[in-house]
Amino acid sequence: MKTILIPTDFNASALNCIPEVCAAMNEKEINIIFVHLFRLSDSITDLLMLSRRSREFEHVSDDFHERCSELKKQHPVVKSIKIEFFYGSTLSMFRNFLEANAVDCILHPEFCSYGKLNKASVDPSSLVIKSGLPTVTVLKKSEARLVKQFAALEEESLMAV
Repeated sequence: MKTILIPTDFNASALNCIPEVCAAMNEKEINIIFVHLFRLSDSITDLLMLSRRSREFEHVSDDFHERCSELKKQHPVVKSIKIEFFYGSTLSMFRNFLEANAVDCILHPEFCSYGKLNKASVDPSSLVIKSGLPTVTVLKKSEARLVKQFAALEEESLMAV
């Protein structure tokens, strides 16, 4: 069983990658963790209240939760979908987060729907690349369509010979 981390802004379009991720993984079971990264605050009050934060969960819409449930039903290979928030901006903190969540690989940020939720949001690209974990790449729908068209043309040219 593999655990995949997907950086996201919790937009419903972030879930469009799930069918491609399932196909790319070749696993019997996968766990998916959607995560948004925030810079750690300098305020002592914010740091003291960090464990009681629920403000970030307001960014996760009911539609996102519903689509997660639908995707779990459509793709039996997906055993769990979790929503997490990472607070920090250093590589060591990020690696600790990955280890604590038993993450095996990360969806490459290029294939994620990732935007800022607020001014404290952190771009995950550099942390993901430096983490040392393998990244998963998937074909976007337009790319997949082009690959199929190219394969069909290649097949036709081989039949003509």
